[in-house]
Amino acid sequence: MSPQVTAEEFVAALRAYGVRSVAGVPCGHLAGPWALFDDAGDLTPAVSEGAALAIAAGWELAGRTSAVLCQNSGFGNLINPLASLLLPYRVPLLVVMTMRGWPDPGEDEPQHATMGNSTIGMLESLDVPHTMLWEGKLEEALAQAAEARAQGRPFFLLVPRGAIGKVTGAYSVAESTDGRLTRPDVVSCLMAKLTDELLVTTTGYLSRQAHHERDRPDTFYMQGSMGHASAVGVGLATARPDRRTVMLDGDGAFLMHLGTGSTLGASGARNLTHVVVDNGCYESTGCQPTTSRRLDWAALGTGLGYRTVLTCDSPRELDGSMHTALTAEGPVLLVLTVVPTPDEVHPRATASTGPVEIADRFRVAAAAGGAVGTKTTQDTP
Repeated sequence: MSPQVTAEEFVAALRAYGVRSVAGVPCGHLAGPWALFDDAGDLTPAVSEGAALAIAAGWELAGRTSAVLCQNSGFGNLINPLASLLLPYRVPLLVVMTMRGWPDPGEDEPQHATMGNSTIGMLESLDVPHTMLWEGKLEEALAQAAEARAQGRPFFLLVPRGAIGKVTGAYSVAESTDGRLTRPDVVSCLMAKLTDELLVTTTGYLSRQAHHERDRPDTFYMQGSMGHASAVGVGLATARPDRRTVMLDGDGAFLMHLGTGSTLGASGARNLTHVVVDNGCYESTGCQPTTSRRLDWAALGTGLGYRTVLTCDSPRELDGSMHTALTAEGPVLLVLTVVPTPDEVHPRATASTGPVEIADRFRVAAAAGGAVGTKTTQDTP
């Protein structure tokens, strides 16, 4: 399907509207505009959609016309600052949001179905002006956004999948993998070492890789809810202190709700291992960079209260680091720095096993067993 509008045309229209700065969380269907704003130095990547809205609100309060780029899977992250910041303070802001799970949820991944059916109704219930980007209607849509701006109201431009074109060569991965860790390396190593451990895998390619390497009932594949794998893991670990719980996370997902790391550290769960695979980008949406390259992971983990903090970027050290992470007293943080491999993509777990079946079989697995040698003592938070 040909796009309704090219990325260049779309960005030019937003420029004409007055947009000077853009914040957001990447979506593959906005990859073209994202790259063009980034190339111009006008893009600020945010760790979450709510943070992006607040950043853009700051620009607007300083007199700079701004926009947010995101997808409706993260609309829930937007609601608090939308309802309690933009609306009561009358901060006008253009939000460009792609519509996953719409109009037919059956044509998208199952985790997008509920939000796809609810997005428009939620905007209506909040009395937020919005319109769909219909073919040939971009100028008309931005005229509606200008009218809302004149009234001090935010405006949502909803973008159907495939409506905006991409740009070639954006965020291409040319780095050699020779002598470097990759996602397949680390996930294969982890899955080979698991016995009775409970495993939660974050959304995106990591869940797909784990399912590809070794499907097991003891693994909860979390295809949506970006950033919440670590919180689910804390719940599991404290509910089943006799079993090791492992969370397989990504840098972008962990950063999205970084505060959960403090809760995790404070839990004192000796049976908890948090494995973060840091590829420095949002690989599944087009390899747009995260902010992880500026992080001191060791200092961060220690500061959050993890009992054991490990980092690894060497294939030679991978096996030993993984063994230590799975056997040391937790909470354990193991951060593995890898090279992106966007060409190695496997089917999502829900393509063969539905979300309800994944949850049902995991409940059975989580209620059974008990890992040999797992310490059961928890620190008092």
